[in-house]
Amino acid sequence: MARKKTVRRSGRVNPLRTSETFQRFVLDQFDELGDVSPRAMFGGVGLYYRGVFFGIIAGDVLYLKVDDTTRSDYIRAGMGPFVPYPERSGTMQYYAVPVDVLENPEQLTRWAKRAIAVAERERE
Repeated sequence: MARKKTVRRSGRVNPLRTSETFQRFVLDQFDELGDVSPRAMFGGVGLYYRGVFFGIIAGDVLYLKVDDTTRSDYIRAGMGPFVPYPERSGTMQYYAVPVDVLENPEQLTRWAKRAIAVAERERE
């Protein structure tokens, strides 16, 4: 009789994993923006607008792309950068979106358009 292979898991919870409910909520909030496509990535979700990677949903938090022209808005709102692996140093150029912005589709669309512009500039 053949033995079954045992797959051992580390037992760690994936900090990037996001719930279907939160993902649906974020995508609904982007209805006004249109053409937003989610793509699974390492347990989280990458957000693309017409092929431009501009946002991340990870751990039920929405992060948008920033640069020197937009980062201060997030910092002023008390928001921090996306840190995919807390045990490693370094951050990515994506910052958490304030709850009041996330809950207001019109305002979220404005912030997303700025994040898309940042991502497009980086592609050039």
